[in-house]
This record gives sequence, C-alpha cells and structure tokens, in this order.
Amino acid sequence: MKVLSKPIQMLAWFNEQGYPNPIRFRFESGSESFTVIKVDKILKKDIEKIGGNDTVVFKCQSLINGLEKVFEIKYELRTMKWVLFKI
Repeated sequence: MKVLSKPIQMLAWFNEQGYPNPIRFRFESGSESFTVIKVDKILKKDIEKIGGNDTVVFKCQSLINGLEKVFEIKYELRTMKWVLFKI
C-alpha cells in the first residue's frame, strides 16, 4: 500500500458513543475533479493515539476501477477530520 495522507470528504453515520462508520468518500484526483469511493467492507477498526489525539483507523476494502483494493482511512476524534492514509 502507498501512503497518501490526503484529506477526504466523508459520508458516515455515528453510533451512540460518537464513533463513526464510513459509507463513502470523495477526494480531489486532479484539477477540480473528484473521485468517489464507496466503502464496501470494513476489515478492521482500531483506535490509535497519534500526537495525543485519539484517531479511529479503518482498514477497508472496495471495488475501485474494477479491482478489489484495500485501503486505510483515519478519523481524528478531536479535530473531526478524515484522511485517506494508505491505498
């Protein structure tokens, strides 16, 4: 997997404790064009502490351009920011 660490716009639902469950996201893939990826399956969900900030790390799988790909997305609880970390 290649490390990207790229900010993304996420559509997610949150449980009663405030933890997210991703549905789909988009990111800028060129000059003013966006790529939308639907999260087909969440393989693993972990909580890490990065720089004193609790971060939820999702290892997911989706069909991207006809290929099954595994990727990691991160959600920072304090700043409420989503990042496509690896793909």
